[in-house]
Amino acid sequence: MNLQTIRRELHQIPELGFQEKKTHAYLLKKLKAMDSERLEIRTWETGILAKVKGNYPKKTIGYRCDIDGLPIKEETGYAFQSEHDGKMHACGHDFHMTIALGSVKSILDQPADDDVVFIFQPAEEGPGGAFPMMQSEVFDDWKPDVIFALHIAPELPVGTVSTRAGLLFANTSELFLDFKGKGGHAAYPHLTRDMTVAASSFVVELQQIVSRALDPLESAVVTIGKMESGFVQNAIAETARLEGTIRTLQPKAIDVVKEKLERLVRGFEISHECTIDIDYGSNYYQVYNDQHYTDLFKKTIGKTDLNYREAGPAMTGEDFGYMLKDIPGFMFWLGVDSPYGLHSSKLQPDERALLAGVKAVAATINSIAHQ
Repeated sequence: MNLQTIRRELHQIPELGFQEKKTHAYLLKKLKAMDSERLEIRTWETGILAKVKGNYPKKTIGYRCDIDGLPIKEETGYAFQSEHDGKMHACGHDFHMTIALGSVKSILDQPADDDVVFIFQPAEEGPGGAFPMMQSEVFDDWKPDVIFALHIAPELPVGTVSTRAGLLFANTSELFLDFKGKGGHAAYPHLTRDMTVAASSFVVELQQIVSRALDPLESAVVTIGKMESGFVQNAIAETARLEGTIRTLQPKAIDVVKEKLERLVRGFEISHECTIDIDYGSNYYQVYNDQHYTDLFKKTIGKTDLNYREAGPAMTGEDFGYMLKDIPGFMFWLGVDSPYGLHSSKLQPDERALLAGVKAVAATINSIAHQ
């Protein structure tokens, strides 16, 4: 199996959440080509579950990868860059899928004692595929007893993996705010309700939620990454839209942030004589690694030619957290040594990390199976 070729072919066909039809067909073709009596394949929406039967199964080990892309216009200059304009595998899911396929082949060639379910999950970037997939009949039929996953890390060198027991990724929520006032001519502001001013003031006030409403020991981030208002320079904007994200290291803290935010909204509606609609979009639960399986992973890596590095908690969001909330397991970082970070239009992971990923996954599956 040529991992580099697979990664490049997947890189060319990024698709958004629950729209991964080409990706779905490609993955199915590769899985069916493995043609093994040990391999059973089932589907859910645009996702796939592939079960490899073990020699003497006592439990089911789960390995999850995500398959969707991002609405980002690629600027890598690759000869194999995205064929879908405005879409890109800017978070490394092309790597994740390739490593999963390579791991399926590795476990088929050298079966583990336990059954292994490889989960190709759609819509990780949004609107969130983990939670609804877990509610499906097919997932329930093959529900793992333990589960793990990886995510590429551009800042780590190839051959290095990293994780930690306990909290690895934050609780996250998207944030969308739509302001509606009264537009009009720029020369008559007193006859209008200016939503550019209202939204701008709101962004400034929003920062005080973290600095004044939360315990200083409870880390949180509230960021507005996008703001839109108005259509022409000499008209006062009737509407404005803010788009951002909320991230906390404690599950309860995100509820506190939302409560304070909603109070702020009500105050702004009165003071600026407008209406403001809130949409939290996708919400992701924290990624919390099980101590036992994280320790086992560290020991496993120590027996390979890969390097282990202890990670710190990050404000990154991942809907794999929903799986870990229900099933013991862990997630780890895989070094890919890219000068550009996650979600960058120029992300260029080192393809030598593909084999390192397969080694880490296959070794971990066998370690868990030998318990």
